[in-house]
Amino acid sequence: MNTEQELIVDSEHKEGSAKTTGKYRYRILALLFMATTINYMDRSIIGVLAPTLEKLFLWSKSDYATINIAFKIAYAVGMISMGGIIDKFGTRIGYTLSIAIWSTFGMLHAALRPAFGIVGFIAARFGLGIGESGNFPAAVKTVAEWFPKKDRAFATGIFNAGSNVGAILAPLVVTAIVLEDGTNWQYAFLVTGALSAIWVFLWLNTYKKPEKHPKVSSEELEYIQQDDATMNEAEKAVKKLPWKKLIGFKQTWAFSIGKMTDGVWYFFMFWSGMFFSDKFGVSIKELGAALVIVYVVADLGSIGGGYLSRYFIDKGWTLNKARKISLLICALCILPVVFATTTENQWLAACLIALASGGHQAWSANLFSVVSDTMPKEATASVVGFGGMIGAITGMTIDFILGLTLDGSGSGAYFWMFLIAGCSYLIILGIIHLILPKLEMAKIK
Repeated sequence: MNTEQELIVDSEHKEGSAKTTGKYRYRILALLFMATTINYMDRSIIGVLAPTLEKLFLWSKSDYATINIAFKIAYAVGMISMGGIIDKFGTRIGYTLSIAIWSTFGMLHAALRPAFGIVGFIAARFGLGIGESGNFPAAVKTVAEWFPKKDRAFATGIFNAGSNVGAILAPLVVTAIVLEDGTNWQYAFLVTGALSAIWVFLWLNTYKKPEKHPKVSSEELEYIQQDDATMNEAEKAVKKLPWKKLIGFKQTWAFSIGKMTDGVWYFFMFWSGMFFSDKFGVSIKELGAALVIVYVVADLGSIGGGYLSRYFIDKGWTLNKARKISLLICALCILPVVFATTTENQWLAACLIALASGGHQAWSANLFSVVSDTMPKEATASVVGFGGMIGAITGMTIDFILGLTLDGSGSGAYFWMFLIAGCSYLIILGIIHLILPKLEMAKIK
């Protein structure tokens, strides 16, 4: 065979390999995106309806804070328990259980009436928090199972973008259904039930681990498992880490401290509606438009942030440098939000919060990938759960202090909250670097 023929055969072989490698993993990723969309649509509806429900149910700011705290207590507890359940029983069963719980309690909000006081909402939000806590541990674990390290931040950014799509759909649904006087508010909580049922059907009929999936080609499986060749025998032998060992790793704490920024994201999600109403006196339609701007930019940030570290890695940067420079860029994007309370223009404030939200979601895409970069697959859901608990505790603390301060001294408290929100990411990134100067796999014994 001459040289020209060899080149033609080699070219045909590579072309054939590219065709047979397969992209089934992206079907799994699409389901993660869909689940995360439903998850955030469920949890975001109350933030859009907050000014309306405040009037209908005669809530104080502390009452609203208490309702949010109930969600976060459950979310913190659920993060620990659901993460462990998912690591033990796998993502197929664990994810199904999670979405069934949160959808049930999400729809129960519609049955509440003023006669229940805040107790009914506390119970409904608590159940919602337990169920929703399973989404990210399950999704991050699934990404670790289906994608190699170099693609995980990008894949995480894709499914994490669902959180913003859900948050975008929430104000669109609310403003389409609910009237200015609050009529029909109950129906806003019922929309996700049908979507959840469709998702569970698709998930149970689609998901298996890649090595057991009949629709995954050998070439795609080899691509997915390309990092396994560099794992040592101790890492491969890990089945389940006990909690007392898990919290002893610096990798666990680096991620968990990074997740303290969830408190800022919860503030944007659950308090932005109150902020726009208190400062600018916006109607529910104007509020919906402002929140759509916020979450569209957040969506772009989620995808762009996940792509950013992949771009740096493709340029030859180390994983450590690519992740941390990406996190630094995200933190700098969030800093200008400190000026949100100093403007009298509601749309400029919306744009500042939008930029910060985009920065946070880009931050999250890279931060979640730090877990799969540094911990074995069998421990990822548990570590994500532990970090989520820390984030929920931070959010609870913010809710408690902000609710009391707003009731006591008025809307001036928003200034301090936005100041903390803008500066916290740079400080936390510095702490992460001190704890984990180099991203390296935990040494399992």
